[in-house]
Amino acid sequence: MRRSIRSLLVATAAATALVLPLCAATAASASPPGFSNADKDSLRNQAPRDLAIGSAVWAQQHLVGYDAAAPTEFQEVLAGQFSSLTPENDMKWDAVHPAPDVYDFTSADALIAFAKANHQQVRGHTLLWHSQNPAWVTAASATWTCDDARAVLEDHIRTVVGHFKGEIYEWDVANEIFQDEWDNGGVKLRTTANPFLKACAADPVGLLADAFRWAHEADPDAVLFLNDYNAEGINAKTDAYYALAQQLLAAGAPLGGFGAQGHLSLLYGFDTSIQANFERFAALGLKVAVTEADVRIPLQAGETGPTPEQVAVQAERYDAMLQACLNVTACSSFTVWGFSDAYSWVPGVFPGEGWATISDEEFTPKPAFDALLGSLHDATPGTSPRR
Repeated sequence: MRRSIRSLLVATAAATALVLPLCAATAASASPPGFSNADKDSLRNQAPRDLAIGSAVWAQQHLVGYDAAAPTEFQEVLAGQFSSLTPENDMKWDAVHPAPDVYDFTSADALIAFAKANHQQVRGHTLLWHSQNPAWVTAASATWTCDDARAVLEDHIRTVVGHFKGEIYEWDVANEIFQDEWDNGGVKLRTTANPFLKACAADPVGLLADAFRWAHEADPDAVLFLNDYNAEGINAKTDAYYALAQQLLAAGAPLGGFGAQGHLSLLYGFDTSIQANFERFAALGLKVAVTEADVRIPLQAGETGPTPEQVAVQAERYDAMLQACLNVTACSSFTVWGFSDAYSWVPGVFPGEGWATISDEEFTPKPAFDALLGSLHDATPGTSPRR
């Protein structure tokens, strides 16, 4: 019979004394309310040894100036619960490449330093995307030829991936490169919105193949991913990705993985074909991953929070994504897009929706956290070996 997960989340003196040796820098500090970093309570230590459990984090806000001797509550939970970190914004174009001849790795390096101090891996995010590009890219791309775009993209990929060589275990090389089936024209490559694909619209697949080659040459050990939202189950978009993956592999591109972001909402139904989708990409020899999981809940004006039924469904959907990952050997990582509602991107982007993460604004774990912890516990006997 499964243990009472909720009872394990009470931070007692005994639990505090057992804080993870993985996070020795945090061992002297008290656990935040609701979380204990004791081995038995930690997502990272309950996970199978070959599955990274991650969280996104905006290093510029939360990790720059990290003091291992006096971590914040946020940093303590981040270190104790997760074995992998994804930079929410710190490795995107506007952050690391703000001007044509200027690279700024300040906040991204802070994330790497925090990860090293706490024995965590890092997923790189992202090298080619239509959003969060700096103003100089937006301006210059209006007159780019394909050769111009290729030169800029190659310099960026080689510089960024090279800077972090040996520090990144998975890179989201191409992010959200297909539009959705309900967009104008249906599922197709974003040759209008993505400045690089637009400039090379005559051969976008060739550009993508080279992007993967440049990244691989800069860091041969990193696994290189395609990544997108609405890409969890089998649908028109993932059919397009499946065909693209076959094209890239046939062209000899070093594509290594396919990532489904996992941004879900209770406003919509749940696709039960996630595992089947992962299995078909795995059959191509690729790794698969849930890369940005959150489950937002519609909240009516005046409501103080979600209903118990909504909370239960949210937990079920988080767990279903994890189960699909656990059931496919090729699934290498499961990442939540932030663990606390205090810093969730959802309310600012989806008005009327929120409560999307696995803990509330006070870092109190939700049933979704309980569900993930229980499934990780059940997936491997006892506590997994520490990384």
